[in-house]
Amino acid sequence: MPVAIITGASKGLGRALGAALAERGWDLVVDARTGAALKESARDLEAHGTRVEDVAGDVTDAAHRAALVAAARGLGGLDLLVNNASALGAEPLLRLEELAVDGLRQAFETNVVAALGLIGESLPLLRASGGAVLNVSSDAAAEAYETWGGYGASKAALDQLSAVLAVEEPGIRVWAVDPGDLRTDLYRAAVPLDDDSGRPLPATVVPAFLRLLDERPASGRYAAPALLTSPDVR
Repeated sequence: MPVAIITGASKGLGRALGAALAERGWDLVVDARTGAALKESARDLEAHGTRVEDVAGDVTDAAHRAALVAAARGLGGLDLLVNNASALGAEPLLRLEELAVDGLRQAFETNVVAALGLIGESLPLLRASGGAVLNVSSDAAAEAYETWGGYGASKAALDQLSAVLAVEEPGIRVWAVDPGDLRTDLYRAAVPLDDDSGRPLPATVVPAFLRLLDERPASGRYAAPALLTSPDVR
């Protein structure tokens, strides 16, 4: 069975993608900072008959990242790494003139530095399987939205990291994916006064991620809404 590591898998997009992969028979290593919520998610995933290793911790911790990869190795290898865990840098979001440097640093540590650290730990297994890295990006990485500057800058850095990794590692796929506007706890924390009831749930865009796995297009940046509607991947 193929094996995936999914960070930030206790809720939102990470949990929805995990459920879809479990339904397809994937074995999973799942991560989140909150152990109780992660255990609940893992129980739901195991109901599909798949093997699930839940490893609670913070992706900014090098020892935790090593534990995630060790768990994947114990399941037989690694075919997919999903860097989904994210930090906003401020909750709610702030204009750049108000954004504390420590908040910006937190966003980059989680969204960029930790992602690269986990990629580095995973590369030997991904090279062996000819697997894929899926980095969850944001439209804030490419568009200028007021108060989204710090978070958007970190996701733009993640996009560039993904592009360079794809050049350096032609034997694997590296996709940066903008999931589009979703109804998530992350968005509610970012803009708590905004009405998000009209935003789609994370599960609605999971087929876009599955399309990448099924068709294995060239490494690059993709937008989930386009993947859901376009007959051509690019």
